[in-house]
Parts: sequence; C-alpha cells; structure tokens
Amino acid sequence: MIVALVAASLAALLHVYIFVMESVLWTTPRVRATFGITSDAQAEHTRPLALNQGFYNLFLAIVTIVGVALVAAGGAAPAPDASPADLALLVAGTGSMLAAALVLVVSDRTKARAAATQGLFPLVALAALLVSAVA
Repeated sequence: MIVALVAASLAALLHVYIFVMESVLWTTPRVRATFGITSDAQAEHTRPLALNQGFYNLFLAIVTIVGVALVAAGGAAPAPDASPADLALLVAGTGSMLAAALVLVVSDRTKARAAATQGLFPLVALAALLVSAVA
C-alpha cells in the first residue's frame, strides 16, 4: 500500500506542476516550447483552453491527495482501516489521470512521451492498490 500512496502522491505533484504550466505560465517561452506553441498570438488564443485544462489537472491532483491522506490516516499497511470511500477517491483520481494519458496517446501518437510521463505514476499506484487488495 505504501508504494501505491507514494506513486499516487507523485502523480498528484506532477499534475499540480502541469496545472502551473497550463494555468499560470502558459505564455512563457519555456512552456510555449513545451506545448509546441509557436507565437504570442497562438498562446493568447489558446490561453482560455489551457487555463481550463490546467484546473482539470489541479482538481485531479486534489482528489488524489485527499484519497492518499484518508487512506494513510487509516493505516497504510495494507490499509486495514481504509474505508471504501477513501479508496474510491484514490482510484478515481489516479484512474482519471491514467485514462487522460491513454486518451492523449490514442488521439496523437506524437504525444506518447508526454502520455507516458503523465500516466506512469497513476499506473503504478493502481497496480499497487490492486496487488495490496488481493494480498
């Protein structure tokens, strides 16, 4: 269970970082380059979309961190006191992150690296949760 909580926490931190890039730093040269934005006009035109997408990532991070905190508060090995609701928050957050990574790679194969970065920690968290549930 500890592996699941650490991986979920790392996934949440990554999604907070993505929030900052998309919602706060969208028009900076480094973030523009990261997302393939080639002009000031393009950055300004896509800014509302990026802002919305950034907050989506922040909300996934919040759900995941609340799930981590509640599961950890119940005892992390192998969460004997974690309620189904606590675990549901953890699965909903990390499952949504993983699903978003899959959508990204399916919709644009050139984004495979970004999808792998976005989806690795949620995948590890979900796999570790599954292993701890059957153990």
